[in-house]
Amino acid sequence: MENLKDIVSKFEIEGKVADVKPMGEGLINDTYKVFTEGCEKPKYVLQRINNAIFQDVDMLMDNINKVTEHLRKKGRYSLQFLKTNDGKSYYFDGEKYWRLMDFVPDSITYQAVTPEYSYIAGKSFGEFESLLDDLKEPLGEIIPDFHNIEFRLKQLRDAIAEDRVGRVKEVQYYLDEIFKREEIMTLGERLFREGKLPKRICHCDTKVNNMLFDKDGNVLCIIDLDTVMPSFVFSDYGDFLRTAANTGAEDDPNLDNIDFNMEIYNAFTKGYLEGTKGFLFPIEKENLPYAALLFPYMQTVRFLADYINGDTYYKIKYPEHNLVRTKAQWRLFERAEEKIIP
Repeated sequence: MENLKDIVSKFEIEGKVADVKPMGEGLINDTYKVFTEGCEKPKYVLQRINNAIFQDVDMLMDNINKVTEHLRKKGRYSLQFLKTNDGKSYYFDGEKYWRLMDFVPDSITYQAVTPEYSYIAGKSFGEFESLLDDLKEPLGEIIPDFHNIEFRLKQLRDAIAEDRVGRVKEVQYYLDEIFKREEIMTLGERLFREGKLPKRICHCDTKVNNMLFDKDGNVLCIIDLDTVMPSFVFSDYGDFLRTAANTGAEDDPNLDNIDFNMEIYNAFTKGYLEGTKGFLFPIEKENLPYAALLFPYMQTVRFLADYINGDTYYKIKYPEHNLVRTKAQWRLFERAEEKIIP
């Protein structure tokens, strides 16, 4: 860990680095606990920024700093990132990008997706959006077209046209079902072009474990801010439910396991409407059920496009993995459609 100690020393830290140890099992960034001399508990958290995904590191850290500073000005707790010795928000070692933040003592994250935590998540992410509504400084779109369904459908059409591994014929049923609903599922993008639907500052990765709790069970702050960017509120609302309300696994081969959990849906919605009280436009509230359908629909499109392309984007464990994911996600969409649409 000597090299990591050297990297930490490039930041404006208090004390001398004693040890650096791995922390958690992040899927995107490598994360480490940093201990300083004389302290038994970690003092800082060191992260390697995955610049293969977040290619504009300046934009990434600029977005995060604007958001965290704005929240602090409003008296809210938020993650505190340290500057490097030369005043930058990250350190580049010639190959990798690094950032350092304060370790939050006695803090907890939860993995369980229950109605209770879904309500808390809805309220917390709703408040997060509401608090950032008056942030005047613009944020960059760190992953362009991340939740743009028209863009994802174009990717699917491009995959069909090329049919590079000859899989289109076997998935024709799913293609027909997807395109049959294209008009209604692209509603958000049309409303935006018509000037009726705004883009807000959204988290864009809403999960129960992206909230930090104190030891008394109160929410301290929202974490994992890499994907914070302008988007429709549908992103934060719909993406949470896509995973949280699914009674099966995202790649469950047994479609009988998959249903759309209305208890989770109702709990999250209740919390979200409380957290965004006085903030959302009527058109946003009216179309929350659409958002709950949009995200399993969009993920079906993405899995299917990758399957048709020969599995070039998502990691697979066996040849039909993306097809199994497609079928599972579509079953979730169908169950949500049955229960949400009157």
